[in-house]
Amino acid sequence: MSLLKQLFLAICLFLVVAFAGSFAASLESSREQMISQLRSHAQDAATALGLSLTPHVDDPAMIELMVSSIFDSGYFATIRVVSIPEGKVIVERESDTQNQQVPAWFARLVDLKAQGGDALIMRGWEQAARVEVVSHPQFALAKLWDGALGSLAWLLACGLVSAVLGGWLLRTQLKPLDQMVQQAHAITRREFLTLPKEPRTPELKRVVQAMNQMVDKLKALFAEEATRSEKLREEAYQDSLSGLANRRLFDARLDAQLSPSEQNAAGYLLLLRLNDLAGLNQRLGGQRTDALIRDVAELLERERQQHGTPDWLAARSRGGEFTLLAPGVDSASAELLADQLSAALENLRNTGASDCTPVAHLGLAAFRPGEAAASVLSRADQALAQSQSSPDRPWQRLDSSGSQPVQDSRSWREWLDDALHKGKLQLWFQPVRACAENGELLHQKVLARLLDPKGEAVAAGQFLPWIERFGWSARFDLAMLEHALAHLAQQPAPLALSLSAETVRSTEPLRQLFEALRAHPQEAQLMTLEVDERYLPPPAELERLAQSVQEVGAKLGLQHFGGRFSLIGNLTRLGLAYLKIDGSYIRAIDQDNDKRLFIEAMYRASNSIDLPLIAEMVETEGELQVLREMGIAGAMGRLVGAPKPSQRNGG
Repeated sequence: MSLLKQLFLAICLFLVVAFAGSFAASLESSREQMISQLRSHAQDAATALGLSLTPHVDDPAMIELMVSSIFDSGYFATIRVVSIPEGKVIVERESDTQNQQVPAWFARLVDLKAQGGDALIMRGWEQAARVEVVSHPQFALAKLWDGALGSLAWLLACGLVSAVLGGWLLRTQLKPLDQMVQQAHAITRREFLTLPKEPRTPELKRVVQAMNQMVDKLKALFAEEATRSEKLREEAYQDSLSGLANRRLFDARLDAQLSPSEQNAAGYLLLLRLNDLAGLNQRLGGQRTDALIRDVAELLERERQQHGTPDWLAARSRGGEFTLLAPGVDSASAELLADQLSAALENLRNTGASDCTPVAHLGLAAFRPGEAAASVLSRADQALAQSQSSPDRPWQRLDSSGSQPVQDSRSWREWLDDALHKGKLQLWFQPVRACAENGELLHQKVLARLLDPKGEAVAAGQFLPWIERFGWSARFDLAMLEHALAHLAQQPAPLALSLSAETVRSTEPLRQLFEALRAHPQEAQLMTLEVDERYLPPPAELERLAQSVQEVGAKLGLQHFGGRFSLIGNLTRLGLAYLKIDGSYIRAIDQDNDKRLFIEAMYRASNSIDLPLIAEMVETEGELQVLREMGIAGAMGRLVGAPKPSQRNGG
C-alpha cells in the first residue's frame, strides 16, 4: 500500500473516531436534556392538574373530565388520581401508543425511560387526593431520533469535505515524492532529470535537494567518462594534423571490410600520395606544407560526404600519403571519383598551395571480401607506381580477377527489381550470445540473401550497394520486416533487424514499417530494430524514432558503434536496448592495448547508464576472453556462430 493511501486511511480513521465520539457525546447530551424535559413536563402537568382539581375534589365526574382533557392534550403514559384516605384510584388514564417512527434498536440504545411527577389535591387543610403523572417518551424519542439523523448527516458531510480536502492536501504535499519516483525511473532509462521546483516542506525539500545532487553527480561522471573515452579514441585512431583517421584505424577498418561477412561489400581502395613532400617543406616552409596536408584531408572528407556513404573511410597513413576506402563502388564510379579528385588537386596548385605538377598521384585497387589486406595494399601501390610513371593522367586503376560483378547496372536493376517484387528473399540468422561461459542466446541477427535469375543465393554484401544506388533501401527493409514477422509467427524468438539510412530518415517508409509492427503486436515485442551509428538522424528525429519504436512494442538498438563516441551523451534519453561495438575495434583486441583501453572506457561510460554492449566480429578465443574479462554483455561473429538459413526459406 502506498504512503498516500496509508496516510489517507489514517486521516479517515481519525475522522471516523472523532466524529463517532462527537456523535456519541451529542446523543448523550440530548438524551439527558430529554429526560429532564420529560420529568419537568410530568411535574408541571401534575401540579397544574392538582390545582385545577382542588375546587372539584368531591365531583368524580369533573375530575374524570379534567384528567381526560389533560391526558388527551399531551404525551403521557399514565395519569392517576388516588384518594389518600382510602388509597383508592379515583380516575386513571393509561396510553398504549407505540412509536412507529423510531427503530427499535435506537430505542434500546438510547434507553429513554418514562419520567413521573405528582401533586396533592387539598380539601381545605386536609390532603384529599394525589395526582400521579407519568410522561410518555414517545415524543422525546422521536425528537431525539430526528436530531440524531441531523447530527449524523452533518457529521458525514463534514467528514466527506474533510476527507476530500485532506486527500487533496496529501496529494499536494506528496507530489514531490512522485516526482522523485519519476526521477529515479528516468535514471534507470538512462535519463538525468533535475527537479526544478523544490517543495516547501523542509523534510521533502532536503530529499529533493539530495536527489538533484545525486543526478547532477551522475550526469557529471557520465559526461566525464564519455569525454575521456572520446579523447582516448582520438589519440588512438585520429591523425592530429589532418583530423582524418590514422593508419591504425584504417588498417582495422580494411581488415574488417575484407573479412568474409554477409554484409561486407566489394569496392575500391584509393591511395593518394603528394608529390615531393620533402621538397615542398623546404621550398614553402612547414606551415604551408601542413596547410596543404589539411587541404587535401578536407578535400577527401568532402568527396566522402558528397559522393560516398558513411561506410567510406578517409585516412592519412603517413607524411603526404592518404587513403580512401570506398566499399560498394564499381569501376565506373571509381574512375569518376579519381577524375574529380585530380581536378580538385589541380585547383590547389592554382591557388599556390603546391608548386608540383601534378599535385599528387592516385592509385585505385579493387578489393573483395576474403582477400588479404596485404594483397590489396600491394595492388594499390602498384597502381600508384604506374600512375607516377605515366604522363597521361595522374591516376591508374588495377583490378583483380573476380573482384567486380559481371552484371552491368541495367542487369542488376532488372533482377533486383524482380527479386524484391516476387519476394525472392531468403532469411539467414546469425546468433548473438552472452560473453559469459554459458553463452546464452540473446537474440539472432537477421541477414538476407536474394535469389539471382539462376536461382543462386547472393549475399547482402554484393547486392546492398546496388540497392542503395537505385534508392530501394526502404523497399528492401520493408520486405525484410515482412519476412521476419512471418518467421516470428512460426518460430517466436528475439530477432534484430537493421534499418537503412533511407528508412530512418524518411517519413513514409517509417509509417509503413510501424503499421506492419502494429498489425503484429506479439511479434513486435520480439523485434529489435537496429540503426547504424553512421546513419544516425539529428537528435530530435532520433528521439521521435525511439519513442515511435517503443509505442509499437519493439526495441531500438545501435550497431557499428564507436566512431562517433561523443554522441553517447545524446543517447541517454532513447531507452536503447544495447550498443553493438564496431568490429574494427574488436579485431585483435587481445593484442592491441590501445583498443583495449578504448573499449574499457566505452564500457565504463555505457555501464554508468546501464546500457549493455555487444561486440561485433568476434573471431578468436583471445578476443572473446578479453571481452569476457571486461564485462561486455554479448558477442557475435564467426567464433560465436556463423549465419544459417531459415528452415522456411524458399523461392
